[in-house]
Amino acid sequence: MRPLLTLPDLELPPGRRVYFASDFHLGAPDAASSLVRERRIVRWLEEAAQDAAAIYLLGDLFDFWFEYKHAIPRGFIRLQGKLAELTDAGLPVTIFTGNHDMWMFGYFTQEMGIPVRRQEVSQRIGNQNFHIGHGDGLGPKDYSYKVLKQVFNSSLAQWLFARLHPNFGIGLANKWSRHSRLQNGKDDATFFGDEEWLLQYCRELETRVHHDYYVFGHRHLPLDVEVAPGSRYVNLGEWVNYCSYGVYDGNELALRHFEQ
Repeated sequence: MRPLLTLPDLELPPGRRVYFASDFHLGAPDAASSLVRERRIVRWLEEAAQDAAAIYLLGDLFDFWFEYKHAIPRGFIRLQGKLAELTDAGLPVTIFTGNHDMWMFGYFTQEMGIPVRRQEVSQRIGNQNFHIGHGDGLGPKDYSYKVLKQVFNSSLAQWLFARLHPNFGIGLANKWSRHSRLQNGKDDATFFGDEEWLLQYCRELETRVHHDYYVFGHRHLPLDVEVAPGSRYVNLGEWVNYCSYGVYDGNELALRHFEQ
């Protein structure tokens, strides 16, 4: 395991909560259904902002994202506008990159003041310890993806893709992303018990450093599983089928579903 990245403590004032969500996959499977989902996500953000101390978005917000020097993928303006509104009002928002939107660079930070995290972090929130990230490439196995991730994270691969015209590059990437596990995978609805890769990662890390909660996305299945006594792994699920999210009130982290 690589060294832990630890963020400063986050105080949680009385009556305030911390919200977590992941895997919006905006853009998939088509523009029409994505727009319906985007509007639902904006309503969720508006509701969460009423008592939020902070909001964490744990990756794969988009089914594909690449920031050219002077261009970004078309669409998703409602989400971007709402995030800008929240941060302008002083609400801290943090984004983690996922395997579908790892090519985020400076846009969200420059335009909205949102820090973009490229790896999992540990942070004390209120009086409990959290380990937070998207979850891709963690745990045993999945070796082919881990190699692919190293390639995609390389400056050479990013430079080469940036040489493609956005009309071609983004179109090509959107076609490829539609073959993602979200669209075609049958394993997402199955809980694999002790064979869950992220659960194995959490249990290994827990032997070295205690965390009350391990919070991830990527898996697409809402999960709340014991890691060890006093420690839980919570997977946030996704918003194509579940509209699930996590909310921490200072005492416990609970999975909920947004139905508006």
